[in-house]
Amino acid sequence: MEEPSKFERYVYKNASVFHYMKISLVLESGNKNITDAQFKQLIICGLKDLHGEVGASFPFDLLKFDQNELTGILRVYNSGLVKLWSALTLLGSYQTEACAFRVTQVSPFLLALSGNSRELRFADQLI
Repeated sequence: MEEPSKFERYVYKNASVFHYMKISLVLESGNKNITDAQFKQLIICGLKDLHGEVGASFPFDLLKFDQNELTGILRVYNSGLVKLWSALTLLGSYQTEACAFRVTQVSPFLLALSGNSRELRFADQLI
């Protein structure tokens, strides 16, 4: 007789290597003349101020940047997520002007940042 098949269960706690962050920059004057290169350089300066040269050397990518809204999507390794998040939180000035980064969403999956259930609007309701 054949033996019954053995049930095996595999659980991956976090199979993703990266985390994705949706962030926005709020400037005191409301000035929105910042390019994507300046946006990334501001983040690098915040990392360097908090963690030094070595701490600021870990890689992250600016995947998308909206110049009108000053929002961006960052991709960072899991090991650098806390460093990046803390640097964004503590960054307080851009060219002698008060500013703040707001972390809107964080997820190990990029698709999760595509929508926000709090802003969901139904165009046509079925009756």
